[in-house]
Amino acid sequence: QVQLAESGGGLVQVGDSLRLSCVASGRTVSSITMGWFRQTPGKEREFVAAISWSTDDTYYGDSVKGRFTISRDNAKNTVWLHMNSIQPEDTAVYYCAADLTGDYYFSLRDFRSWGQGTRVTVSA
Repeated sequence: QVQLAESGGGLVQVGDSLRLSCVASGRTVSSITMGWFRQTPGKEREFVAAISWSTDDTYYGDSVKGRFTISRDNAKNTVWLHMNSIQPEDTAVYYCAADLTGDYYFSLRDFRSWGQGTRVTVSA
């Protein structure tokens, strides 16, 4: 069992920076692969970023490469998403997710534990 709590969302303007946090309970983030997804009405959930438990390798969706950075703080059992050069298309509800399979293969289908989400709204 793992519980995920996102926070840090809010109203920002184009070009701003924002940092989202995901605090995990029940499991340590150092032993599980953690990820971020986002979703807007009428669209499927989109992969944003992930960090591997076994290698610390990071993965990013094409739309955020070079702008967003995922990191992990084991002492605080927290995963961060640093958002830079925010654009209007980044408006969405951002969800923290966990892969509890414990395997060595990175697959988006393995993310089955989700937080409640935190909303990011980018003003034009």
